[in-house]
Amino acid sequence: MKDNYTKIALWQTAFLGDAVLTLPLIKGLALRFPEAEIHLFVRKGVEALFAGQPELAGVHAFDKRGAQKGLGAARAYGAELGRQGFDLFISAHTSMRSAVVAMSSSIKDRIGYDAPWYNRFVYSQTVQRRFDELEEVERLLALGGPLGISGKAPEVMLELPADVLGEAEAFFKGLGDVPMVGIHPGSTWETKKWPERNFAEVIDKCVAAGYKVIFFGGPDEKELCSSILKQVRKADAVVSLAGKLGLQQLAAYIRQLDVYLTNDSGPMHIAWIQKVPVVAMFGPTVRRFGFFPRGENSTVLESPEELKCRPCGLHGGRVCREKHHKCMTDITVEMVWNRISQHIEESRDD
Repeated sequence: MKDNYTKIALWQTAFLGDAVLTLPLIKGLALRFPEAEIHLFVRKGVEALFAGQPELAGVHAFDKRGAQKGLGAARAYGAELGRQGFDLFISAHTSMRSAVVAMSSSIKDRIGYDAPWYNRFVYSQTVQRRFDELEEVERLLALGGPLGISGKAPEVMLELPADVLGEAEAFFKGLGDVPMVGIHPGSTWETKKWPERNFAEVIDKCVAAGYKVIFFGGPDEKELCSSILKQVRKADAVVSLAGKLGLQQLAAYIRQLDVYLTNDSGPMHIAWIQKVPVVAMFGPTVRRFGFFPRGENSTVLESPEELKCRPCGLHGGRVCREKHHKCMTDITVEMVWNRISQHIEESRDD
């Protein structure tokens, strides 16, 4: 590897949360190569979240589920990258598609993980991912090892445009000076979702305690939020922003919260990276996978009972194969409410 680089491509086209988790590595690269242009490549739809990040010279969308689907498009995209003057390619993604992009770029210095097996023929330097030993942030930082990047993960903040932050501040100011609880009941994976009735009961407790509850969710989660609201005693006391916010707005609005209640999801990472207190419920997935919300303000709730079927996969699934979904239903309303109220007390005491 060289001592210096001028234009670096960092590739992470997995889910939203995976892209957020690259921020400490991005910061590490910026500190190691302060004169270099760093470009982040993410899946289409995610790019806006990182547009204001000062460490990045560019954020680029790869439409792997649409116009650029297929290995032929990956080869063409890699070849195009090779013509853009990049002298270092780092892949945080382990898919065959990502390997094809890397190989097709013909960029001389390429760093990736040593697995799957074909990566050893794709990258000029490979590192062990050490999935069972490290958290995801540290696994990502290991990609900087061949470049001399080591030590503790650097502190980093998700940077957002001033006008978007101002909009969020004004919105919350209009809600009054009361504790603000954000709730995200959705997930890409059905088995990661806590029961609707449980969310409704927690909302009832929040409203009774004088907290303001704000629903968050994507456009495809509006129906879920509406269904939960029908089960809430005082639905008019809840503000639903489901389907109304872009990614930058979502991050800015989350930043204003006293606590954020969520399933294991991408927005969970948007919360903790901004030091917002998080209460996250992990069912089919487990904390030891390393994708949990970090920091002293974060709480991960899991079933108190050891379940032989858990974890059932890296992402969960569409249905519970055991047909009981105990990994989520064992997380009680009382467990969640106790952590929310504790976070509220701590945030109001600061």
